[in-house]
Amino acid sequence: MSLDSNLEELFLWGNYLSGNISDCISNASKLKILNLNQNSFIGLIPNTLGNLCFLEVLRLWSNHLTTKTPNHEWSFLSSLANCKNLRVLEISFNPLNGILPTSILNLSASLQRFVADDCKIKGFIPMEIGSLSNIMVLSLSQNELSGSIPATIGRLQNVQGLYLNGNKLQGPIPDSVCHLEKLSYLSLSANMLQGPIPHCLGDLTFLRNLYLDSNKLHSTIPFTFWSLKDILKVDLSSNYLNGSLPLDIGNLKVLTYLNLSRNLFSSDIPITIGGLNGLQILSLSSNRLQGPIPQSLGDMFSLETLDLSNNNLSGIIPKSLERLSYLRYFNVAFNRLEGKIPNEGCFQNFTTKSFMHNYALCGSPQLQVPPCKTITHRLLKTTLMHILRYVLPIIASIMVILTFIIVLKKFQNRSTSLPMNEGLTLEIRGRNLYNRLLQATDRFSEGNLLGSGSFGSVYKGTISNGRNVAIKVFNLQLEGAFKSFDVECEVMQNILHRNLVKVISFCSCIDFKALVLEFMPNGSLEKWLYSNHCFLDILQRINIMIDVASALEYLHLGHRNPIIHCDLKPSNVLLDRDMVAHVGDFGIAKMLGEVETMKQTMTLATIGYMAPEYGSAGIVSVKSDVYSYGILLMETFTRRKPTNEIFVGEMSMKHWVKESLSNGIIGVTDSSLLRNEENHFMVKANCIASIMGLALDCSAELPEERKDMKDVVCILKKIKIMYLNNIRKV
Repeated sequence: MSLDSNLEELFLWGNYLSGNISDCISNASKLKILNLNQNSFIGLIPNTLGNLCFLEVLRLWSNHLTTKTPNHEWSFLSSLANCKNLRVLEISFNPLNGILPTSILNLSASLQRFVADDCKIKGFIPMEIGSLSNIMVLSLSQNELSGSIPATIGRLQNVQGLYLNGNKLQGPIPDSVCHLEKLSYLSLSANMLQGPIPHCLGDLTFLRNLYLDSNKLHSTIPFTFWSLKDILKVDLSSNYLNGSLPLDIGNLKVLTYLNLSRNLFSSDIPITIGGLNGLQILSLSSNRLQGPIPQSLGDMFSLETLDLSNNNLSGIIPKSLERLSYLRYFNVAFNRLEGKIPNEGCFQNFTTKSFMHNYALCGSPQLQVPPCKTITHRLLKTTLMHILRYVLPIIASIMVILTFIIVLKKFQNRSTSLPMNEGLTLEIRGRNLYNRLLQATDRFSEGNLLGSGSFGSVYKGTISNGRNVAIKVFNLQLEGAFKSFDVECEVMQNILHRNLVKVISFCSCIDFKALVLEFMPNGSLEKWLYSNHCFLDILQRINIMIDVASALEYLHLGHRNPIIHCDLKPSNVLLDRDMVAHVGDFGIAKMLGEVETMKQTMTLATIGYMAPEYGSAGIVSVKSDVYSYGILLMETFTRRKPTNEIFVGEMSMKHWVKESLSNGIIGVTDSSLLRNEENHFMVKANCIASIMGLALDCSAELPEERKDMKDVVCILKKIKIMYLNNIRKV
């Protein structure tokens, strides 16, 4: 390509050009603007760019450019030190690899914009980054940067946009970030940052967009944060933030986006949140929030998305929410709400998914909830007068007698009914409940036997409304059966999650104990893995394992007292009609105290799935479940049990997977999933290799080296997204 030697601007944007960049810049020494975005240029970024001493703007993003030097540093950056007028440098979406060199400090003092997203950059962010004193936009997102954010970042006094999201950065957010007085956009999401949110963030009065989601930040949100009265968007989701949401949240008057989901907040929702009239998206899901939904939410007229699901909210759904004419997405599932579901305004567009799994909601049959009982004003008044005049004195007398009777009966013949969200309840007590279960199972006939476990058997039953249930009957002749029943009752009454098997009721008599559970028509994961009549494809297996990981994340982090399942295996993973996985069987589960991180137990779980410290010393912790999950993940994609006869001596499933991976993924994968001749072979192979790598990380020998379940969920979801994207591209 021959260019005019006096050419000052060259735009070849999106022309699908190929070849080397050197051809484009030969004889063009007076170039001020070079724009080669969205082409197919290959090879190295040439050091001869440094000869363009008048260069002001260099844009090379979306090509196939690389860099290769003995020390893996970007030598072309050193050459650009000759370009004293360089203001813009954009090289994103090129497979550059390598590391950022310390020579970055030699870049032009005029540089205002440095963008290198998705370039596969490795290593640390050099401390010399602080030398870019006039930089306004610094973006290194979606790379593989590790280590901590250098404190020298605070020297970028003119930076307005700082984007470091999608890396592997660790350590705390440095307080020096608060020195960036002109900062408007800060994105540190999807890293592994730890520690608290710096108190001094409240000093960044120009801050408009803050993204700290998908990290490991903990502690409370500092009170100074609520002084950012001009902030527009805040995402702190998927961290370990705790404490309460203060009344000061109402100070953020111009806020349009607020996502605090997947944390550990445990307060009421402050009524002052209703003052955020410009808020369009509000997500507080998957926390421990309690109390009522504030009526004031009905004043948030700009709201388009409201997600309060997976909390402990109680009371009614305020009718004031009908006024939210822009509301398109609404979710209060998995709470303890009751009363009538509003049916006017935006509520005419919502489905049963918005309200599922609550305490006692009622309303339209289309929402799969019971109809609400109505009562006229006159009848209500008459009834109240009758109660006050005649019934209350009688009740007062009876209460004393009932209290005495209850105490006597407490350990003799007890039965409790737990409400089931889809209209399923068993309002029966004592022997009556036992008789009803006999009838539902045809006297516990073998034809209704679904399976047997360590402490009893599970039967299919059909109750009076025609709904199928699973009835787990404990064999009281077995040692430990009584304790197993008590443990399972205690645990399962305190948990509520879409990926856990739900208790409908339980029956406890002197000689009979049983749990009535939600029926899973597709059986167990074990059946689907090892039956000749069943098959799960890659995507189904990924979805199932995401479901299981989500359940464990909830057990470990969704309560003040973490719950350890202790016996995770394929037979305890059950599949509903839609192939959604539910973890069940909490017979040997352990609840940790508020300050406990582990417990010691004499009860052993299933051989092959137990963590080393569990099997040798009886020590269990949430990391024990992570180990079991890693083994389960391997089994799901290899279709081999950890007790398979090939695993003898030191050759465990872990060692077999690790050794097999070095010889190619096809040697370890379930043969029905991966064949050399099939379409998308490499896409599937890479996906399974990533999953096996995660499984090995989960099943590390030392507990402290294992992943947290929150991270496992995030990683698996990323693997799934990458798999789907690559399948579509091929």
